[in-house]
Amino acid sequence: MEKSGNSTSFKSIFNALVIPISLGIGIAIFLLIMGAPENFKNGNSAGEPLPGNYFGMIYKGGFVVPLLMTLLLIVLIFSVERFISITSASGKSSVVKFVRSIKSYLSKGQMQEAMNLCDKQKGSVANVIKSGLHKYQEMEADQALTKDQKILAIQKEIEEATALELPGLQQNLVVIATISTVATLMALLGTVLGMIRAFAAMANSGSPDSVALANGISEALINTALGIGTATLAVIMYNVFTTKIDKLTFSIDEAGFSIVQTYAANHK
Repeated sequence: MEKSGNSTSFKSIFNALVIPISLGIGIAIFLLIMGAPENFKNGNSAGEPLPGNYFGMIYKGGFVVPLLMTLLLIVLIFSVERFISITSASGKSSVVKFVRSIKSYLSKGQMQEAMNLCDKQKGSVANVIKSGLHKYQEMEADQALTKDQKILAIQKEIEEATALELPGLQQNLVVIATISTVATLMALLGTVLGMIRAFAAMANSGSPDSVALANGISEALINTALGIGTATLAVIMYNVFTTKIDKLTFSIDEAGFSIVQTYAANHK
């Protein structure tokens, strides 16, 4: 329990620090790397970027760029964190193979072997199934309840154990899902600001300022590309992780159903 509490505390601190650290890294990359003098003509970041210098071109995207970079970093960090967490929740071996083995042990009445396998497998799926098996044994020893009440108790135990595990599996997915929308809106904001800048250059009296016009269009396109790319990555990762979680919950449901059916078959 203490280990679980320490893990939860660490995750809370980690989640709280990701956003400010990502923002600091994004601003540092924007100013120190992309805004470095060697990326621009005459070493002046206020001027034009060198031909073919992408860092300088991205720097000209304006203040929205480091914000979009921050969102991209957050998606990458939370994607790695979710991959590790969900992989850990699956256990040490294949979930499909584990559930098949549990069903095999249940069909043979080898309850202790099934519990030992849960201890060996570990992870969220094994935790839920082990809770159901514990309840199964408790109901076998309970003489006060009817068969239907015992079956309902086993089902409730599995449902409660699943409800306890799901928040840990779904953690930070809401952030990734939110970024998929926010990144698109930030890209739109950057695009609009860049076009305002471009049209302002065209509206100058006399001949239009070609440098300002080019910078405005560059700002618009860079923000569009970076925002859409970030949003696309966020949507992909969100769907990948929700699919993995759905597979885990399906495996839990399948094993839970087998536990209940085994009890119903073995206790007339």
